[in-house]
Amino acid sequence: MATDVHGSVTDEEEEIGAVGLRKEQRAVRAASGAAVQVDGLVRAFGGRAVLDELQLDIQTGEFVALLGRSGCGKSTLLKVLAGLDRDIEGEVLVPRRKAVAFQAPRLMPWKRVWRNVLLGLPGRPERDTAVRALEEVGLGHRVDAWPKTLSGGEAQRASLARALVREPDLLLLDEPFGALDALTRIKAQQLVAELWQERGCAVLLVTHDVEEALLLADRALVMEDGRIAYETTVDLPRPREISDPGFGALRARLLERLGVAGAQSTAPAHSPADSSTDRAAEAA
Repeated sequence: MATDVHGSVTDEEEEIGAVGLRKEQRAVRAASGAAVQVDGLVRAFGGRAVLDELQLDIQTGEFVALLGRSGCGKSTLLKVLAGLDRDIEGEVLVPRRKAVAFQAPRLMPWKRVWRNVLLGLPGRPERDTAVRALEEVGLGHRVDAWPKTLSGGEAQRASLARALVREPDLLLLDEPFGALDALTRIKAQQLVAELWQERGCAVLLVTHDVEEALLLADRALVMEDGRIAYETTVDLPRPREISDPGFGALRARLLERLGVAGAQSTAPAHSPADSSTDRAAEAA
């Protein structure tokens, strides 16, 4: 798996001098099975460190959910991992093949759906490449549609197809279900879980939704003050049920860590649709 190294390099001489060390680090990390390694990451805005000596490892094929209050640095971290923000200190090792899906689908209204899926791909990819990705997310019947004719759920699936067509070793999801209604959100979550299990790529999901994190992730992290302040393994069988006592205990623990008062130790016995509505209400 090819990797990218992001970091603050002040001049060409320093970069050349670090090549041997970085090759050794890559070899060690590749042997450990890590898809992502972040060491001492600092990102400051106006003199304030939004990310402060952050450490993070994500294993190949691991699904990690990142929680935290608004403004804690979750989306900043995701942009750094995506290579969209390189004004940093520290070292970030990520797969070269990576893709991002944001909360807003960001489809170009003047291009048909299949052309949106191919945006940014190198070379001259053929239509069939987009068709296969759209069929994978259940949009094979909307290949030639204009973005304005898509529902919210369809637009988000098109955005996901645009990420998957890159065959990523790391898939970054920045609250991709936040704008969806409750039932559409459940379907989108199930789709992402199925695609992850089929493809086996590492996934980092940024979310405000504790139940979403526990339904999807192998590990849930909580960010505070620019660092990973807490983590827990989600050792529950799949598919997961919110009525599972173990699920309720993990939910209560995470809500308490996030400062939500009155968190129950067991999940309420109600339908998935009701649960999704409740999750939206709990969003920080």
